[in-house]
Amino acid sequence: MNNRSVCPGPSVGRRNFLYAGWLAGAGLTLGQMLKLEASEEQRPESPGISARAKSVIHIYLQGGFAHMDSFDPKPDAPLEYRGILDPISTSVPGMQFSSHMRETAKVADRLTVVRSMSHTEVDHQRGEHSMFTGYRPSPALVYPSMGSVVSQQYGPRGAMPPYVVVPTAGSQYLGSGYLSNAFGPFALGADPARSGFTVRDLNHPEGIDNARFAARRDWKSLVDDHFRAVGQDDAVTTMDSFYQKAYALLDSPESKAAFSLHGESDAMRDLYGMKPWGPIIRPSAGARFLIARRLIEAGVRFVTVTYGAWDTHSYHYRGIETQLPDLDRAFAGLITDLDQRGLLDSTLVLITSEFGRTPRINAGGGRDHWPRVFSVVMAGGGVRRGHVYGASDSLAAEPADSPLGVEDYAHTIYHLLGIDASSSLMSPGDRPQRIVTEGHLAEGLLS
Repeated sequence: MNNRSVCPGPSVGRRNFLYAGWLAGAGLTLGQMLKLEASEEQRPESPGISARAKSVIHIYLQGGFAHMDSFDPKPDAPLEYRGILDPISTSVPGMQFSSHMRETAKVADRLTVVRSMSHTEVDHQRGEHSMFTGYRPSPALVYPSMGSVVSQQYGPRGAMPPYVVVPTAGSQYLGSGYLSNAFGPFALGADPARSGFTVRDLNHPEGIDNARFAARRDWKSLVDDHFRAVGQDDAVTTMDSFYQKAYALLDSPESKAAFSLHGESDAMRDLYGMKPWGPIIRPSAGARFLIARRLIEAGVRFVTVTYGAWDTHSYHYRGIETQLPDLDRAFAGLITDLDQRGLLDSTLVLITSEFGRTPRINAGGGRDHWPRVFSVVMAGGGVRRGHVYGASDSLAAEPADSPLGVEDYAHTIYHLLGIDASSSLMSPGDRPQRIVTEGHLAEGLLS
């Protein structure tokens, strides 16, 4: 898929330029620092709705995930619709998944499967904007992602950034939109499944040991004092906040450990499907999902994990057969692990995509874009267990019951997080914008 363009950041004045020079010497760029969520000290009061979910793990399957070949099989449809994957039973009587979801089928009693998600956007980027923000795209304004709204509303817990993406954002619409860049995600920047994985921002640059880094920090304090002596400047105060959050991460062994898989047992790695097996030579979903669990356990509020390439316009089954089993094992492992640790009830887990895929297989053996009905999966965080919400028709082509629009979906997510979706945020020009417009709570999803 094409690289996404990124909205230009704020202009950099003389003082910020001096700070940026120091940052470069310390091995951190200004852009990376701005994503540490520390620049906005004035936050609103905590929302008044009681939060059922304290954290979110959002698994995003980029490209368009085939609902009929995963969570909504249609065994009675003609072959050109139902495809080649047989349905299998799950731990919930009457609920079926496709045959490549065998491990997830065992934990279906802890999931809600939404089979009636629906919107109208057939373009990847427009679909992403809709699903990530709860708004149809507008030429006038890019809306903030749910992760950025959570970051803006609640801020960090301790030294951990409130919003993290694993391994990279992949879409500009996972960002802060019209909000400050400070509420955008902190990106790992590397795949935790790769050998030698490290998060560069959490390590001192080569040639700078702890003592030298501490000396640079002391020097920076003198520079700050000088700027304050000659005149208070909001930019100085803001940048100082950036640094304090960066220092907290760099100086906290516990925080840094959350970004690493060192110390995880072979049994835990196997639970997430991280060992080479079957057609998967180097599985990556398990490592990403395990890092996500470690991050929310350490205090991150919202983790988005991207996995796979699901835009299968041709050779559809070749594409999903090399990815779906990896996703299946890793997701089942994540749900099992969270439940065993007592974290599932306070962690909302989501599987989403920008849209589904066409009910009928095309002449090239693929499935094309289809937003009119598709599936999302929800677990934990105040969501019902062992439940199917809504339904598609006999061909998985249209909603047949309880269609769920993006506004209702976003409204419900915010409700579970204790955020009033009808409240307003300020866009450029001091124009209030509701967090979600026209959405309603989907009470049938709630436990």
